Amino acid sequence: MAEINCTQVTEFSLMGFTEEPVAQVTLFLMFLLIYLFTILGNLGMIALIRASPQLHSPMYYFLGNLAFVDLCSSTGITPKMLVDFMSEKKGIAYVGCVAQVFIFDLFGMTECFLLAMMAYDRYMAICHPLVYPLVMSPKYCFQLVTGSYLMGLTNGMGQTICMSSLSFCGSRVIDLFFCDISPLISLSTSNTTLSRIILTTSASLFGLSSGLIVLVSYVAIVSAILNIRSAEGMRKAFSTCASHITTVSIFYGTSLFVYLKPSSDSSRDDKWAAVVYTVVTPMLNPLIYSLRNKEVKEALRRLTKP
Repeated sequence: MAEINCTQVTEFSLMGFTEEPVAQVTLFLMFLLIYLFTILGNLGMIALIRASPQLHSPMYYFLGNLAFVDLCSSTGITPKMLVDFMSEKKGIAYVGCVAQVFIFDLFGMTECFLLAMMAYDRYMAICHPLVYPLVMSPKYCFQLVTGSYLMGLTNGMGQTICMSSLSFCGSRVIDLFFCDISPLISLSTSNTTLSRIILTTSASLFGLSSGLIVLVSYVAIVSAILNIRSAEGMRKAFSTCASHITTVSIFYGTSLFVYLKPSSDSSRDDKWAAVVYTVVTPMLNPLIYSLRNKEVKEALRRLTKP
């Protein structure tokens, strides 16, 4: 009966980080700079890859798509967070919350699979260099990237449908800076059994499978590198994976911290871990690949040479 007489929530309140005015201005400026670097870095990476013939290879094809995904995922979250820092009322309409859940889950899962495909690309390059050009053909790379987006789309639609089936008649306060499906399920006043099953199944099926591809690929890569006799050969082989390993470690490390740690732990830690993989990582990825990659630096040098 309570569910029948329920007045559906039309707006949610986002707790954010702090209510202190000075701290809010400081955080606004910090996240604004991060977002500007994210836009410039990822757009610059996409433009550089498209403009430089020497970067028209499978690894940089995946990297260009990763830059696009980072740009989209950050844009789905950061602008709203910046507005909230300067607003007294930190609210988001129900429709806007649904849109954020869709965008976050779409591009978040797409990034998981793109990172997995990049690990597979490095595995083929190091463990099977003779057949690498044949296997990693443009058509096959396109299929791998398309598959990554389809996995992300499936996850995004599943979580969005999951949210739209929930009723919110009680608390409307989300103790986070954006709409995520997990805290929304906790806020719901309807039966959340099916929603939790969908969330768990999606995380297990998609998240673990992409993580397993990364893990298996790098076990094979490390094994192959250890069999290289010359120290110089080992160094060169490892250098081709260093940027990707750094990106994977940051992305998966913070994601696992948030979604696998006990729910009784501090939510403040959750927020800052979420900041890393939703706001900071999209900025770091182009920096990691440009600062640690000789081919990218050489391509940039050629384009900027008078």
